[in-house]
Amino acid sequence: MNFAELGLMPQLLEAITAAGYTDPTTVQGEAIPAALAGTDLLVSSHTGSGKTAAFMLPALQRLATQPGGKGKGPRVLVLTPTRELALQINRAALDYGKGMRNLRTAALVGGSSYAHQLRSLERPVDIAVATPGRLIDHLERGRIDLSRVEILVLDEADRMLDMGFLEDVENIVGRTPATRQTMMFSATLDGVVGNLARKLTRDARRIEVVTSEQQHANVEQIVLYADDLSHKTKLLDALLRNPDMQQCVVFAATKMAAEQIAIQLEESGFRAAPLHGDMHQGQRNRTLQGMRDGRTQVLVATDVAARGIDVAGISHVINFDSPRQAEDYVHRIGRTGRAGRTGTAVTLMGHHERHRTRDIERYTGQPLRIETIIGLEPRRRPTTGKPSFGPSSGPRGGDPRRSRPSGAPGARPAHAGHGAYAPHGAAGAGAGPRSERYQPGAAAPRSRAR
Repeated sequence: MNFAELGLMPQLLEAITAAGYTDPTTVQGEAIPAALAGTDLLVSSHTGSGKTAAFMLPALQRLATQPGGKGKGPRVLVLTPTRELALQINRAALDYGKGMRNLRTAALVGGSSYAHQLRSLERPVDIAVATPGRLIDHLERGRIDLSRVEILVLDEADRMLDMGFLEDVENIVGRTPATRQTMMFSATLDGVVGNLARKLTRDARRIEVVTSEQQHANVEQIVLYADDLSHKTKLLDALLRNPDMQQCVVFAATKMAAEQIAIQLEESGFRAAPLHGDMHQGQRNRTLQGMRDGRTQVLVATDVAARGIDVAGISHVINFDSPRQAEDYVHRIGRTGRAGRTGTAVTLMGHHERHRTRDIERYTGQPLRIETIIGLEPRRRPTTGKPSFGPSSGPRGGDPRRSRPSGAPGARPAHAGHGAYAPHGAAGAGAGPRSERYQPGAAAPRSRAR
């Protein structure tokens, strides 16, 4: 199947082709025809499955082929949990709709100029992409009218509810026409999300297209165990010096840790930058643009700040601090292996965190391969006992800036944990320790719209 078979108009097909996309993903192939027919949709779809195009292309076609009513409010409203995801969707709308005349969009998110957003709402808007908190602010001030909404999209609905936006979402939806078309995209459609879906949709078609097992089949998933913070820091340095490393997102547990790790990496010669929620939106935008332009090699991010990062060149994800929840792990590794490419996800774990490995494997249905790097093998086996070190900003580990990577230590005996992870080959002279297993295949050409 190709995009031309989905019923999309020529202007959209030209934009898709110009973006380098040829074949629709599974979610696009199933959702686009149903959305074009005006059906409400409930789509279980994970990060990286191409869901943005699945709802945005039908929305743009409706805007181009059907006249709107009087008023200035948006005809299409997209709600997202984070600023980064909202800005990404807004960019996608402009890219896909570049062949349409006078398409006007507005990104209504916190952390950016309120005055600029007010100016964008002074004239009729076709598409508004918003985070719930900022949209509620505009609604309470009487700055936006939702009576013209024809299509309502809730993207990453599960994450919005996890972040406490249920009341805001219900308030917003209550101000839209009952005749609207509603599309909900979520990693899960059970529990609270399912209850909300039943309230908001009418005779919705349910589409479940991506399982955890299928989602990251193109992402190599590896665990390295570390004895302490200094050992973990040396592992990070060795991984980043792998010649196959193109661009990388390093995940840290806290904002302070993200800042500290980024500083340490810059001191070690890497082009690194932090990304976290305390940064002003303009600074966050510049940081992400640096990643897209290739000026930044390593982005050190917290979980919430990394939502919506869509950079096709990210070859690796490194969990410097292991995720607290298996769901967070899935979202993290979804930053790599995008647009048909392969990727590598490496999680650095303390010996006391072995239970998290099992939790992730149960959640994803995929095994995590435990490996070592030659010259940086852990001194002891992973256990489920008392933690040997805390998070990167904790008192036991100290400031990672004081744990600068040094030359390879003397060889340590490899432990005999589960799985086949014995080191292969030997590190090149003068190149520092490196495992020859960290050599994912060459990036494939981009072939799918995201």
